[in-house]
Amino acid sequence: MFNNKLFYGMLLGSSILATSCSQKTSNPMWNNQNPFFSESKLPYHTADFSKIKSEDFKPALLQGMVEQLAEIEKIANNSAKPTFENTLVEMEKSGQLLARVSHVFGLLTGADTNETLQAVEEELSPKFAAHSDAIYLNDQLFKRVKALHDAKSTLNLDKESARLLDVYYQKFELAGANLSSAQKEELKKLNGEIASLETKFSNQLLKGTKAGGVAFSKEELVGLSDADLESFKQADGTYLVSLLNTTQQPELQNMTSKASRKKLFDAAWIRTEKKDENDTRATILTLVKKRAEKAKLLGFNNYAEWNLQDQMAQNPTAAKKLLNQMIPAATAMANKDAKEFEALAKKENSANTLTAADWNFYAEKVRKEKYDIDESAMKPYFVLDSVVENGVFYMAKQLYGISFKKRTDIPVWNEDVKVYELFNEDGSQLGLFYTDYFKRDTKQGGAWMSNLVEQSHLFGTKPVIYNVGNYTKPANGQPALISYDDVITTFHEFGHALHGFFANQKYPTLSGTSVSRDFVEFPSQFHEHYATEPSILKNYAKHYQTNQVIPDELVAKMKKAANFNKGYSLTELLSAASLDLSWHTVNVDANITSVDEFEKQALIDNKTNLPQVPPRYRSSYFSHIFGGGYAAGYFAYIWAEMLDHDAYQWTLENGGMTRKNGQILRDKVFSQGNSDDLNVIYKNFRGKEPSIEPMLKYHGLK
Repeated sequence: MFNNKLFYGMLLGSSILATSCSQKTSNPMWNNQNPFFSESKLPYHTADFSKIKSEDFKPALLQGMVEQLAEIEKIANNSAKPTFENTLVEMEKSGQLLARVSHVFGLLTGADTNETLQAVEEELSPKFAAHSDAIYLNDQLFKRVKALHDAKSTLNLDKESARLLDVYYQKFELAGANLSSAQKEELKKLNGEIASLETKFSNQLLKGTKAGGVAFSKEELVGLSDADLESFKQADGTYLVSLLNTTQQPELQNMTSKASRKKLFDAAWIRTEKKDENDTRATILTLVKKRAEKAKLLGFNNYAEWNLQDQMAQNPTAAKKLLNQMIPAATAMANKDAKEFEALAKKENSANTLTAADWNFYAEKVRKEKYDIDESAMKPYFVLDSVVENGVFYMAKQLYGISFKKRTDIPVWNEDVKVYELFNEDGSQLGLFYTDYFKRDTKQGGAWMSNLVEQSHLFGTKPVIYNVGNYTKPANGQPALISYDDVITTFHEFGHALHGFFANQKYPTLSGTSVSRDFVEFPSQFHEHYATEPSILKNYAKHYQTNQVIPDELVAKMKKAANFNKGYSLTELLSAASLDLSWHTVNVDANITSVDEFEKQALIDNKTNLPQVPPRYRSSYFSHIFGGGYAAGYFAYIWAEMLDHDAYQWTLENGGMTRKNGQILRDKVFSQGNSDDLNVIYKNFRGKEPSIEPMLKYHGLK
């Protein structure tokens, strides 16, 4: 997942370099002791976490907005005729303080938050929405951008500059620049309300997930490994299993007690439906209504129509068409598996019925029986440090010639964080990379990538990027053994990181991962393929006790079982993506009074209402769409997967994992950012439109 949910008003230039500002000395918010008010002296201008305190953020964010709006007003009111340099380039240069602090604020509120940061987040979220409006609803500024756009053919712009002009013009139009003054005031109010609701949802979910952790006795956890038990053990002798953001929880596949499985599954299912302060349902209903009102005000039938204009899919009809091509086959596969798993459950006890809580347990049993393989047999070969350093880093070396050096001299935000410096094949510096993989109560669920510093030739900055995960932290002195799914996640998030590191743009707005949602997941999902590339797998998958390379027979079993349980994993994903579109294709007149009833009907309408296969995310904890920036865009994972399988097919047709192919991918796709129409970028690489066939074959749907 690519995360930019907390970049708030950092809407224009995203360099971290400091500039002088005449308002500094007269503004009471200015404080020379605040580390954000001066450029970092650390390598790559990365944030100095040894100096940053929670109380530094609010004054720096407020001052950052003041400075950027002063810069914007100067651009908008310039008496000189608008030129690309005095308008677009100056806009790119604006907001450098705000960019610097927003990047760090976004990191910490997602990965290591606290009550002070949450309070600032809730207080300022509507102010950031108002800040965005002050830029994109500025009539004088839009007149300058429109004048340039109308005269584009006469400006003699290079390709990237022409793209920047198009992107800005579309941003202004999508933001409502063509509305009347009265409509703009109404839109500003809606934007502030929506921003507040999104922040409220995120904070409710974080607290609800933390409170939803389940205490068990040791006897209730029969089936779990000693390492898992040790990591869950509390001072009072109980065992606390905390929740991941998904519906299913990884421990369910090994819990032998049906009652314990139900206890854990139910806790995840109702984490934010307890009719307390963390119940998100009222927030969702209001948020969906406000988004629909915004869409209508902007001239669209629903929020998805408005929000998908700048995506590759362009409209919800195209997104639904892709999902509907896969749903029948995926649900058929899941139903077939359900019958087999229920038969096994009844064989154990004739009174048993297969529930969603039991699915992974019986799936694991069948996998062991059919393929003689189980998660516990694989896990000892997947040591997190080796997966990272001998897996994803090794992949980057083989494909792209990149090398890595661990840095212990760079301050970090938490003791779990590690830092690496990356180098190109010629030895030149590429960027700085942070990893933060272990779950904690102060961290949002899931896994994601984002930047602390963006690449930009305009500012001469190189990327500083981080990956965040939620893997179980081992007991002291024990290695971090992760599941195969976690291995795939590690490759996925590093794929996002590579997309950011390969950025080669002049303008921050177009740099790296600043692309549509249905393209941004393409590089990440593409690199998942290399987790099982034989030469890479054998380099990182070594037993934590014996250092023995994963045996060929176990690898063969893994490959043979690759499509096992695929019906479930596809259906839960397609169900969530369809549910997202259901929420965001309602019009403003829809009278939705119950989140649960709406979700129930949506699953029926989408033909994904399998009782044992719930959506990957239930509405009440669907962070991606109600708090994470993927509203009407969760389908992006499927769309991007079509691209990734099609691109991987290209590698197979051209010699596989070679350094030459890696360079072609870097040059033609992964380094392009948003410097051209994304459909054009892909077609220029592939020589044709992407095909859905490789993805269907991969999943066994064809």
